[in-house]
Amino acid sequence: MSLKGKGFYIWKVLNCDYGDPEVIAKRARVANLSHVLIKISDGVKTYNYDFTRNVDLVAPVAAALRANGIQVWGWQYIYGFDPIAEARMAIQRMNELNLHGFVINAEGEFKQSGKATAARKYMQELRAALSHIPIALSSYRFPSIHPQIPWREFLEKCDYNMPQVYWLHAHNPGPQLTRTVREFQALQPYRPVIPTGAAFTEHSWRPTPAEVQTFLNTAQELNLGAANFWEWANARAPSMEPVWVTIRDYPWGAEPLPKDITEEYVIAVNSGQVENILSLYDPNAVHINSDRMVKGNDAIREWYGQIVPSLFPNLKMTLTGYTGKDNSRRFTWTASSSRGNVENGNDTLGILNGKIAYHYTYFSKTGA
Repeated sequence: MSLKGKGFYIWKVLNCDYGDPEVIAKRARVANLSHVLIKISDGVKTYNYDFTRNVDLVAPVAAALRANGIQVWGWQYIYGFDPIAEARMAIQRMNELNLHGFVINAEGEFKQSGKATAARKYMQELRAALSHIPIALSSYRFPSIHPQIPWREFLEKCDYNMPQVYWLHAHNPGPQLTRTVREFQALQPYRPVIPTGAAFTEHSWRPTPAEVQTFLNTAQELNLGAANFWEWANARAPSMEPVWVTIRDYPWGAEPLPKDITEEYVIAVNSGQVENILSLYDPNAVHINSDRMVKGNDAIREWYGQIVPSLFPNLKMTLTGYTGKDNSRRFTWTASSSRGNVENGNDTLGILNGKIAYHYTYFSKTGA
């Protein structure tokens, strides 16, 4: 299930509009939210459950949101001390609540030695049981300054990456989001980025409406499918009303956008029809890889008509992300075939009059 548009995290249900499911759902609908992410577990413990009354606080909110056409995702903060038990708690809660997707919140505890093994065990248990739903990772922005986090162990079994792009004590959300996306594009495996922006206060700092607008504009300029905000209760405080209104009124997805040339390219490749692919290229286009450079339709036709089928019979390509606009694109991709796979496709396009005039492709093949 794809995720598009604006989303909001809920931490403590009772702090959000007094926990009233209908009020929460109405606010989400008016804000044109596509999804809401609710905490359902903390480590090995159930969360947002009233044990004094034996009442699950998530279930009625989830039902009200679903009735308004809004996806509901669950999230869990994990510690990695008992990864199998943590995964089983997440599985139990997801099965109880029948939610659309699941988010893993992994932070400082996973900077400790040996936590890559814990992450691997957790993900294996989780993914095996929740194979039918999308899973995302929520952790730090700028992986370059958080190298201890076991990014690969988490992301290789995730569908999305939801980094926390909080421009705390600064006022530059656009550059911070751009840097975050570019760093994750260089980190394998790459998963589509759905960033989480700041809609909270900390001490004397708070985001401004203009900064939130910039964050959302940048997300769309980077061709990201969705964006989230932390956190509902804080954003509903009187001092944050201008920020809430900015997010509420931001017209994400108001009109369908035309397909980007990178999307058209992947569709054409997967069609298996060489002429569909060639229709995207300028007649004098240059195609380059690490071994050679060719120019013109005849040489490019040979590449797609003979060489690619011999390397990757029954090729199925998946676009995992792209950046750039106007006459330049960089896009990442994966592919499967009956004779090997690609996990690290990374291409650059130069575009002239809407056609590909320059195409550099990089990939390595795995498997037989």
